[in-house]
Amino acid sequence: MEKAPQNLELITKYFSDFTPVQLQQFSALDSLYNEWNNKINVISRKDIDSLYEKHVLHSLSIAAVFEFEKGVSVIDIGTGGGFPGIPLAIFFPETNFHLVDSIGKKLKVVNEVASAIGLSNVTTQHIRAEEIKDKKFDVVVSRAVAPLKDLWRWAKPLLKKKDGRGTMVDGGPKEKKPDNDFVIPNGLICLKGGDLGQEISESMCRPRLIEIAEIFGEEYFHEKYLLHVAY
Repeated sequence: MEKAPQNLELITKYFSDFTPVQLQQFSALDSLYNEWNNKINVISRKDIDSLYEKHVLHSLSIAAVFEFEKGVSVIDIGTGGGFPGIPLAIFFPETNFHLVDSIGKKLKVVNEVASAIGLSNVTTQHIRAEEIKDKKFDVVVSRAVAPLKDLWRWAKPLLKKKDGRGTMVDGGPKEKKPDNDFVIPNGLICLKGGDLGQEISESMCRPRLIEIAEIFGEEYFHEKYLLHVAY
C-alpha cells in the first residue's frame, strides 16, 4: 500500500490495503468539507477539525464489521453531509450507495464532494425515506437520525427480503479477521450513542449491538454503538 497522507493516519491505524485512488479520495475529504461547510453548514463548527475521527472513522465502524460485496445496494437514510454513505462508498467502490435526505442543500454538498473525488457508485435523492415507493435495497444504513422504532418503520418497506445471507460478525477491524468471516449483511445498520435501553425496548426490535469502543480505541467512541436489525 502507498504511504498514506498525514491526515489519514487515524484511518490507516485501523484499516489497510487501500488503493492509491482510495487514499486520495479519503485525503481530499478534509479540504472539501472545510470548503463546503463554510458555505452550507452540514458539520458542527466544533467538529469540523475532528472530521476524520468523528465522521469518517465513525462511519467506517460499519466497514470494520460488515462486508458489502460487488453489486450490493445500500441506502443511507438522512445522510446529512454524506455520513456514513460517502466514507463507505470510498471503502466499497463496487457497492452501490443511494444517499437520501429531506434537506436539499445538504445533498448539494454530498453531490459536490462525490463528484470532486470521482465517486461513481453514489446517487442521491431529495426525499423523505418514508416517501420512497419504487426502490428496494439490500441494506439500510443511518447515523444519528431518528429513534430506532422510526428507523425500522422507514427501513422495512425499502428492504429486499434475504434468504439467510445476512450474518453479522462481532470483532475488531476487518484486516484482523479472516476474509471468510465477513459476509453480506441485510436489514438495518445504524450508528447511535448513549443509553439505548429504552429506545431499543420501544422499537420492539431485537438488534445485535456492538460497542464501537471495542473496535476503535479513541475516547470519542465511548458509549457509541453499532446496531444491526436483520430482515
